Amino acid sequence: MELSFNKKPHLPFKPEAEKLPEGHPLKVYYQEAELIEMLLVELNAVDPEKDFQKYYNIFNQLTTIEKRFVRKENQLFPYMEKYGETGQTRGMWSFHDTLREQMRLLQGHNENRDFEKISQDVGYLIEGLQRLLNVEDTRLFPKAMDLLKENDWRAFYEGDEEIGWMLKEKPKGLKGSVHGDYLHPSEDFTERELSFSLENTFHYDEGYMTPEQVNLLLKFLPVDITYVDENDKVIFYNRGEDRVFPRSKGIIGREVRFCHPPKSVHMVLRIVDEFRAGTKDTAEFWINFKGRMIHIRYFAIRDKQQNYKGVIEMSQDVTGIRSLEGEKRLLDWD
Repeated sequence: MELSFNKKPHLPFKPEAEKLPEGHPLKVYYQEAELIEMLLVELNAVDPEKDFQKYYNIFNQLTTIEKRFVRKENQLFPYMEKYGETGQTRGMWSFHDTLREQMRLLQGHNENRDFEKISQDVGYLIEGLQRLLNVEDTRLFPKAMDLLKENDWRAFYEGDEEIGWMLKEKPKGLKGSVHGDYLHPSEDFTERELSFSLENTFHYDEGYMTPEQVNLLLKFLPVDITYVDENDKVIFYNRGEDRVFPRSKGIIGREVRFCHPPKSVHMVLRIVDEFRAGTKDTAEFWINFKGRMIHIRYFAIRDKQQNYKGVIEMSQDVTGIRSLEGEKRLLDWD
């Protein structure tokens, strides 16, 4: 299998990107582009039927492009949209999804060793990825350089690091960027321009919410939550419409030992003791309850110094989840 394709896509903006300082997010995108180009050449040259393992290794390395997609969608696009650019970001995201689908189809052909379909569809993937690199170079990246400010680019590193790169070695951060070794979002109080008001909000690990929003979030979660503090007192439960196990206000402030039936309380106390001692962090069970399958999980809560701060009990009716088969995609929602 040797496909006819342009092995070196014409990337006119690439020389400009190479002039950027080391660690600049856009320069890193072009370093990844070089890796993608190399993998496309290798993928084009290998015969899957004669050397499937070599082909499969190249294909698997190429699928790490998902990290690049996610970085663009969650890092680059929001900044471009902040400056009013939505057409390119929407179009590029759709392009990503098309390529994801092509890789998913190829993965199915790989599992079935369907070499005829592999030879057919790998060509579409190569052409699609070549086109992606050209669209990035001629439209997306020049537009991003026009829109984003220097401080915007410096803010990228933390989020990029959480998502990851295609490159084997982690890129260095742009000089002057605020990241150090790693700064967890809960400790990041850098002021950034946001598209919504921060009035009456609190800063959580991943963003800002008002107390009312937090209450609504917990109320509408399709999971029963009960929080027992480090003193074994129930301090919170969420009041969803369809709780598996009923709760009432009288439980607040009550010792957890009095909140469970006698036949199971010994197990609950053992879980709490193990969590407090640090010997366990999770426990899970599943039971049949009134004809439904209920999944029950306990999680130890600890602060940054790993001090024990209590237990969260989560219960969920998973009857419907267990019966799922095949797949239903977002586009099938109607």
